[in-house]
Amino acid sequence: MRDARWLAVACLCGVALVWSTPLLWMVVAAFRPQNFGGLSMASLIPDFAPTLDNFAEALDSADFALLYLNTVIVAGGILVVQLVTITLAGYAFARLRFRGREVLFHLFLLQLMIAPPVLIVPNLVTITQLGLYDTLLAAMAPYFASAFGVFLMRQTLRTIPRDFEEAAAMEGANWLQIVTRVLVPLARPGMIAFSIVSIVAHWNEFLWPLMVISNPDNHTLTIGLATFTRGAESASQWGVIAAGTFLVAGPLLLAFALFQRQFVNSFLFSGVK
Repeated sequence: MRDARWLAVACLCGVALVWSTPLLWMVVAAFRPQNFGGLSMASLIPDFAPTLDNFAEALDSADFALLYLNTVIVAGGILVVQLVTITLAGYAFARLRFRGREVLFHLFLLQLMIAPPVLIVPNLVTITQLGLYDTLLAAMAPYFASAFGVFLMRQTLRTIPRDFEEAAAMEGANWLQIVTRVLVPLARPGMIAFSIVSIVAHWNEFLWPLMVISNPDNHTLTIGLATFTRGAESASQWGVIAAGTFLVAGPLLLAFALFQRQFVNSFLFSGVK
């Protein structure tokens, strides 16, 4: 039994090492002097004085302040609308009784089986017809509804006893007050879990913003990173590329490091087994 446990620990450590190697490589390259030589597996062990020159050059190569602002607007705007739509839809599927509810719910979940690139052309045509092309709203609109979010909120709301709603109804609360003042606070773990998934996904979104945004003033972090990376690659400035990548991924890594326990607990108590 003990041997099996140690074997499992060894396997997990091996997997963790494989997954963390690119991250370690990025960190070492970002703080490594540009004239220190090439990178190799042996150079992952720092043997140099760290420098911030790569970060300074990366910040000069792209307007990261504007890129951060656009990305925060896109990811935050999507999340705000999604929290409204998934809460109302999750409430309908979890609490309301109507003919064909289960069939409609399963049809709604079919969206999870559709690869996002398949929808690029029809979504692009719709965005153009609405006159939203080359705006931040164009990058946000297709994600205002989420099948995964509806499923998660439905599962979360189904774990809440109906006694709370009945008590609120006896006090004269209408259905909207019951949702906003009773169910939403109790469903907070599920909403936090979905918020984590949504922010990470749309912070790293690249293909759709690239398709609908051409104005550099509306670029998000991923597009800005790709733009200045092409110039850095031609000069083999791998330290600058690593620094730019670190600037893009840094906020998410910092948030996970600070709120790791809350992240894990939100999924454990969200009603999804």
